[in-house]
Amino acid sequence: MARLTDPTDARLRPLPNLIFASRWLQLPLYLGLILAQGVYVFHFWVELVHLIEAAIGNKGALDQLVTSIGYKSDAQVTSLNETIIMLVVLALIDVVMISNLLIMVIVGGYETFVSRLRLEGHPDQPEWLSHVNASVLKVKLATAIIGISSIHLLKTFINAANYTDKVLLWQTVIHIAFLFSALAIALADRLMSPVGGDAGKH
Repeated sequence: MARLTDPTDARLRPLPNLIFASRWLQLPLYLGLILAQGVYVFHFWVELVHLIEAAIGNKGALDQLVTSIGYKSDAQVTSLNETIIMLVVLALIDVVMISNLLIMVIVGGYETFVSRLRLEGHPDQPEWLSHVNASVLKVKLATAIIGISSIHLLKTFINAANYTDKVLLWQTVIHIAFLFSALAIALADRLMSPVGGDAGKH
């Protein structure tokens, strides 16, 4: 004999459905991040073109590079030097790492909080996406932020003559704070996950 459905549950069913469907409100946010990704791609190519033009002697492109990286020197900058090239390349790497962070947020966040992408068997499926969840995503994002912070700190140290000791100190302290935050997130995830619970999934 089939169990009779409680009429109270039937009346409440539309509300849980509405709450569950509200996850689609995040879709415009992820679409906005895709547009932000496009802006980063454009910025990357603008900087790369300026670097190439400066390498072949374009003074205007060199001035734009020097301004964009915040490089200052007592002598007038008339050509590319190793420091400028290194700072520009680090800035390009920084754009790439932030772009990778955006991809992780867009793809991983959509897969975790909105809807399945159903990429199983697709040759281009990211390896990490097969076992992504909220905890894994948090750890990966924390690791990516540390990488971005490292690039910023390296850029600052290379161009240290143009920064005060206070700025150098605080950037180092903030980077260390990111490191400890990532360690705390990873440790909390390990403590909250059952022993061997994820091992069988990989």
